[in-house]
Amino acid sequence: MIVNALALVMAPRDGGGAGIALLIQLGAFFAIFWFLFIRPQRQAAKRHREMLAALKRGDEVMTEGGIIGEVVHLKDDRVTIRSAESTRLVVARQKIARVVPVGETAAAPPKQKS
Repeated sequence: MIVNALALVMAPRDGGGAGIALLIQLGAFFAIFWFLFIRPQRQAAKRHREMLAALKRGDEVMTEGGIIGEVVHLKDDRVTIRSAESTRLVVARQKIARVVPVGETAAAPPKQKS
């Protein structure tokens, strides 16, 4: 079976347009894949890195696990948040999902524009 496939590939052809058409199809496939999957994922990761770099004391944050608290201490890779009256948690900086805007309640979902 492999020998037959190699024989077909190695056989001389009358028209040379099939190879160019294949390259155009592969290029189009890669471009579609890039713009639908890779590029948006990279942009989201960049926004997350920028958000983490801009963290400061006093910010109200939500972790990926859903814990909401106020930032009380920052280290290179760890953030200490105060979650309740006196509960302090140390979480990995990468696990901070978002900064809760001032005035937004923790239980209410973000408002959608209509």
